[in-house]
Amino acid sequence: MFSRFVLDVAYFLNTSKNYQNTKHFFYNLLENDNYRYKKYFDALMIMLVFISVIILIREVKSHVNDFLLYFNSYIISIIFFVEYMLRLWVSSSISEILIKRDEHDSMLGEPFGLRRAFFKILHIKFQYITTPRALIDILAIIPLFHELRFLRIFVLFRVSKLFRYIKSFQTFFSVLASKKFEFFTLLMFASMVIFVSSVLIYVMEANNPKSSINTLYDALYWSVVTISTVGYGDITPITDAGRFVAMVVITAGIAVLAFSTSLVVSAFSEKLDEIKETKTVDDITKLKSFYLICGYEDVAAEVAKSLSKEHKVIILDEDPLRVMRAIKDGFVALEYDPGSVESYKKLRIDIASQVKAILCLRESDVENVYTTLTVRSFNKDVYILSLLMQDIHRNKLSIAGASEILYAKELIGMIAKEFIGKPVAFEVIHALRSDYSQINIEEIVISERILKNFSRVDELDNVKYRVVLLGIYKKIQKQFFFNPIPNTLLEQGDYLLIIGNSVFIKEFEKYLHKKIV
Repeated sequence: MFSRFVLDVAYFLNTSKNYQNTKHFFYNLLENDNYRYKKYFDALMIMLVFISVIILIREVKSHVNDFLLYFNSYIISIIFFVEYMLRLWVSSSISEILIKRDEHDSMLGEPFGLRRAFFKILHIKFQYITTPRALIDILAIIPLFHELRFLRIFVLFRVSKLFRYIKSFQTFFSVLASKKFEFFTLLMFASMVIFVSSVLIYVMEANNPKSSINTLYDALYWSVVTISTVGYGDITPITDAGRFVAMVVITAGIAVLAFSTSLVVSAFSEKLDEIKETKTVDDITKLKSFYLICGYEDVAAEVAKSLSKEHKVIILDEDPLRVMRAIKDGFVALEYDPGSVESYKKLRIDIASQVKAILCLRESDVENVYTTLTVRSFNKDVYILSLLMQDIHRNKLSIAGASEILYAKELIGMIAKEFIGKPVAFEVIHALRSDYSQINIEEIVISERILKNFSRVDELDNVKYRVVLLGIYKKIQKQFFFNPIPNTLLEQGDYLLIIGNSVFIKEFEKYLHKKIV
């Protein structure tokens, strides 16, 4: 009966949106570096750590206000305790463990093994509790029992919690962890030298009444100070044999120091590109909107330069030389294969809300088709514009899911025809789109706020702002209406195509959003 009740609760929690959303919120707040509110939470916890240490230092020789002592011993400790319990909660899902055990037992035709599920939960939670970070969290809570005065010293363990909140520390230790075998070998060597030299110096110096090394602890202290090349000079050997041991230990210390330095340098050299890539990805995840260009060849380079004047542009290309060229041109570029799903997983972006459009501009139809198929496999709605090199592949790109296809040869033919037949009109259009002209063609989407202010085209009053309404793209009909009639109704999601001076266009857009009817 009790087992059935536990299972019912597990299934309820696993299907409860409120419970899952709450757990997801706390997971993001505690563990997800890309969550926008995490930095504020980390800043708060760092501030509490420093307050604890300042109070501890102040308490040594001066009287501390009773409220500050209470705040340090109870309030801060309780906050850290709650944080620890939340981390323990989000570290794994108890309901999922129970459900998996029930499904496993049901498949085998056995009754639900609550005891086995319970021990599984204990095992998983114990694994988390014994991690270094979790142990530091526990030690930081101990000052809660402030009646035992010596436990107050555990406030210093709160400083170690800074490693959890400051990402640079995490990066530093993750880099060093890549050389853990080498550091372990170095530690074993240094420990052996310290042990042997401690015994030797003790045997050779302890019986000399003038020697400052009288105990094995003195010998151990001298060995550690000497091998670290610090050399305080408070304890020194006076016999010839002792000095010979000192020379050996000093030489070993120089070797240990040199080896340690080389390990740190090599670790960072090997991880430098990875660190830069991680930093770049973190910066990308913080962008609200940008264009994603797949490939960086001649056409892509020109498109990127034009778009970058007013929008953020991110380049993906699997070729390192092209990536270097993009970076040299001043763009954010990553050596990722645009045709691989893993590339988009590593980017950690929300394509639906962050990416304005994906431009497949490789000068290879095969690559563009493959990239389009990849993107469409996990997002059906994002706008994809693809370059077409050979007309025989147009149908493949269309089936793959390209929203718009640009055929370079066809465009060149159209431009040549217009230039020959109507050179004046062509020159006007060319002047409008020239980099030296302040005339722009912009799209303004009809938002809910604009729709509250205006319902028809003749209410827009665009003439007052000296901008020309070329036409309106109706989202529902999926059709563009050139020079629409005045009583054309506006609908949410429609696009206004505006031409005019960039300054006037910005003022007109502000007017559309500010006016209240």
